[in-house]
Amino acid sequence: MKIIRNGEAPSVQAPAQNFTGTVWQNPIMRAEDPARVNSVNVTFMPGARTNWHHHPYGQTLHVTAGLGWFQTEGEARIEIRPGDSIWIPPGEKHWHGATDTMMMSHIAIQEREGEGHATWLEPVSDKDYLAQ
Repeated sequence: MKIIRNGEAPSVQAPAQNFTGTVWQNPIMRAEDPARVNSVNVTFMPGARTNWHHHPYGQTLHVTAGLGWFQTEGEARIEIRPGDSIWIPPGEKHWHGATDTMMMSHIAIQEREGEGHATWLEPVSDKDYLAQ
């Protein structure tokens, strides 16, 4: 058993090469090998979002605060609210983040492969981000 107490893992700013805008990450758990689960609480300031990306084993998002947007490539952008959970299948290209006027926080849960858990792609343009 391992307990990580509140405040033991510092907040870190998400890497600018994978995100647009201000995004903070608070680690929840990184299971030790051979387990592969990784979880993080992510907070997006208004207008902030991920780049397009996909995960080798899929991803689950659970919205905890604010108001956000989520989009899978080729589908319409959807609004996400606290209490919503989204399962993204392996390999599905998608992005997620805050709306243009409100912050959003979610818990992201995914399995990692080695050190990685996502294949990061191009940024979401402002035009695509704001498209309805």
